Amino acid sequence: MYVGYTARRLKNLPAARSIIKDARLTCKKLSETADAVKLCDNPVLAEHGYRKFHFLRHDFVILFRIDENTVIIDGMFHELQDYEATFVNELNLL
Repeated sequence: MYVGYTARRLKNLPAARSIIKDARLTCKKLSETADAVKLCDNPVLAEHGYRKFHFLRHDFVILFRIDENTVIIDGMFHELQDYEATFVNELNLL
């Protein structure tokens, strides 16, 4: 979504590539540290086992959960969004 917007709407292919590169690096780092990341401060998200992880170089966050030994990324949001409320509403967690 963000990559497509950056590439097509903003017509900034280098920035889109940079987001993709950062996403890959962030996912690699997340795979090494996921179990050490604390649960979200939002009580609804925490109750469902969600944690957040910041991108290494861009203003994005990943919302994820851990199922046994598998990290499941369920959302990616810009930090300026009200991503917690958006995510809760999207998943009908309330």
